[in-house]
Amino acid sequence: MNRLKPFYEITVKLAELLDQDINAKNRETIISQVNLLIEKRGDLLPEVPPPFTEDEKRVGSDIVLLNNKIQQKMNALFIDLKREMKQFKKQKKSNKTYTNPYEKIQTMDGMFLDNKK
Repeated sequence: MNRLKPFYEITVKLAELLDQDINAKNRETIISQVNLLIEKRGDLLPEVPPPFTEDEKRVGSDIVLLNNKIQQKMNALFIDLKREMKQFKKQKKSNKTYTNPYEKIQTMDGMFLDNKK
């Protein structure tokens, strides 16, 4: 278990970090902390080559379960972020059309075109 202990501890910290209530105010700090922990985990991964003992296999299965939970939380965070970005773009477009409502109208210098046949 000695080799997997730091990897497991970082995985637990990552899961606890993503279990927090994430809102627009603290999202940026949580994402930066998640990135740091993922980088640390990535650095530790080459230090854990096989073969594994039975105890390490049990810890490894716990890590896999935690990793699945982390992946679901990160997907939910990504979906929320995408939704908020889409809403922001929509609001920006709405504000722009409110300030200049005749921007999209095409005119032909007073010429009337009848589309009926």
